[in-house]
Amino acid sequence: MAVVMSGLVTRLLPETPAQRALALAHFVNAVGSGMFMAGSVLYFTRIIGLPATQVALGLFLGAMVGLIAGIFAGRIADQYGARETQIAVMLAGTAAMTCFLFVSSLVSYLAVSVLVGLVFAADKSSKAPLVRHFGGENLAGYRAYLRSTVNLAIALGSLGAGVALQLDTKIAYQVLICGRALSFLAGAVLLVRLPRVEPSKATAASGRWMALRDRPYLTATALNSVMSLHYAVPTFLLPLWIVEHTAAPKWMVSVALALNTAMIITLQVVLSRNVSDHAAAGGKMRWAGIAVAVGLALMAVAGTQSPAVAIALLVLSMAVYTLGELWHAAASMEYSFGLAAPHAQGQYSGVFGLGGGVAEALAPAVLGLAITYGWPAWLLIAAGFAAVGALSSPLIAYSMRRWRPAHL
Repeated sequence: MAVVMSGLVTRLLPETPAQRALALAHFVNAVGSGMFMAGSVLYFTRIIGLPATQVALGLFLGAMVGLIAGIFAGRIADQYGARETQIAVMLAGTAAMTCFLFVSSLVSYLAVSVLVGLVFAADKSSKAPLVRHFGGENLAGYRAYLRSTVNLAIALGSLGAGVALQLDTKIAYQVLICGRALSFLAGAVLLVRLPRVEPSKATAASGRWMALRDRPYLTATALNSVMSLHYAVPTFLLPLWIVEHTAAPKWMVSVALALNTAMIITLQVVLSRNVSDHAAAGGKMRWAGIAVAVGLALMAVAGTQSPAVAIALLVLSMAVYTLGELWHAAASMEYSFGLAAPHAQGQYSGVFGLGGGVAEALAPAVLGLAITYGWPAWLLIAAGFAAVGALSSPLIAYSMRRWRPAHL
């Protein structure tokens, strides 16, 4: 039995020690992220006493500053070493999160929020060169494994935060913040085990901001940005729709989120197989657009049904939508890595993250149209996702034929 269990665990883990160390650093960091996300807003509103609008302002400012920081951090990782840059970013994250313990006013909250926004953006772009370098021959599979691992860790962190939410005290919320700071620190310690990634001399020789001149990559970034608007469906649109516009019980919000998380954890690796070039990614984007559109249509129909039918439709809609999310994630990761210059992955990932950040900022306003205007807006938004999915492959293929970069 012990031999069988050992073999099973081995098959579930990445192949090399470096891959396992990087995956563990991702996991630990994401557990802290799940803890913080679940309780941070309540800490600032209920304990610090800031209005929800001021909390939202801090999140917005941090995200906007982070858009630019990601590009610079990625370039630094390419030029001076991805492992060292990532460790420095995580240590900065430890310090920035600790500062939240001393926030007592709007000014101090906004200042720390900007610092945290810088760290979060720099974390994503400086991590990408490490994933590419240590991903091995099956880079697509390793990327999918990391996404599944991160989602599992966030779910576990959110569950742990439930204790603090139930206690609803200052100390309980501060424990969550300390947990987030420690997860950054633990991630930095784990990354020390990685071999050093030597910076590429080709980065300096090819120009300072080559990613901003790479038209095929910018095309993929723009299309992915529009498609990424759907990531706010489970966390923003669906909860509001269930609670305010359907006959389904409020606990369906938790059921829908649990289903979404479970499918991502179990299916991301499977649905990401064989996505190793932009043509395969374009096929996944097409199916992603269709699935997201169908999922949204089913959600809209649930608003006019009895409680039992609404529950069934919401479960079905979340399952179909999540398939679209998984296909989109597989395509997005291939665009981000496969179309990038190998020696400038950090810089390219920073540009790709810029598109994702814009989508994150605009998503509530765009998806909120469905709540405000009802059926016409639901159908228009669904059709938009289907159109972006269908157009991705031909537009990127055209861009590649006309402006094919030298590194491809």
